[in-house]
Amino acid sequence: MTEQYRRTEMVLGAQALERLRDARVAVFGIGGGYAVEALARSGIGALDLIDHDTVALSNLNRQIIATQETIGRYKVDVAEDRIRSINPGCVVRTYRTFFLPEEQAHFDFSQYDYVVDAIDTVAGKIAIIMGCQAAGTPVISAMGTGNKIDPTALEVADIYETDVDPLARVMRRELRRRGVPGLRVVYSREKPIPPAEAAEEQGTRRGVPGSTAFVPSAAGLIIASVVVRDLIGFRPRK
Repeated sequence: MTEQYRRTEMVLGAQALERLRDARVAVFGIGGGYAVEALARSGIGALDLIDHDTVALSNLNRQIIATQETIGRYKVDVAEDRIRSINPGCVVRTYRTFFLPEEQAHFDFSQYDYVVDAIDTVAGKIAIIMGCQAAGTPVISAMGTGNKIDPTALEVADIYETDVDPLARVMRRELRRRGVPGLRVVYSREKPIPPAEAAEEQGTRRGVPGSTAFVPSAAGLIIASVVVRDLIGFRPRK
C-alpha cells in the first residue's frame, strides 16, 4: 500500500484497504461533497456520481466542492476533478441526472457494492431504496439536515426508530406501505429551527431550508464512515 493510505492502513489493516480498492459505490446526490470526498480519501476504487445540480453562490456557506472558481459548473464534474486530484486510480463515472422513479431502469443497482441515497425528493429516494432492495445491494439514506445547527444530534438508526425529522416521518409511512422491513439512515434528533424573518423579507423562497456549514458536512462524513465500515466488515479491536 502506498504512503498515501499508510495512516488509514494503520487503523483498518492492509486487507481492508484492498477491499475498498475493489469496491464500487454509487452516490445519488452529491450535496456538499463531503461523503464523496471521504470515500475518495479512503481509497474506494470506483465511484458513480449522480446529480443534475450546478454549484451556486448559495452553496459557498457549506459545500466543500463550492468555491468562487467552481460556481456554475456541474457538481458531478467538480467532484470528479477533486477525486482525481486525491485518488487518481479511482474509476469515476458521472451522470448529470435528476434521479426520479422513471430513471430507475437506467441504473443496474446490482453492480454496486454500496449505494448512498442523498437526494431530496421522496419519490426518488423510494425508487433508489426499492432498486437496492430488489438487487440485494446495501444502501444508506440521508434524512433532512436543513434548518439545523448541532452536528452532535446526528445519529445512525433504522428508519422506523427515527423521530423529530419531518422527512423521516414521510419515509417511514411510504416504506411501510411498500413492505420495506428496514432502512439504515443518518438523521438528526435536533428540532428544525424556524427560518429567521429577515431571510423571508429578503425574498428567500418559501420551502427552501436554511443551512449551516456544520450539519450537512457531518452527515456526509458519517455516511462515508458507515459505508467504509460495512464494506470491510469492521469490528473494533478489543
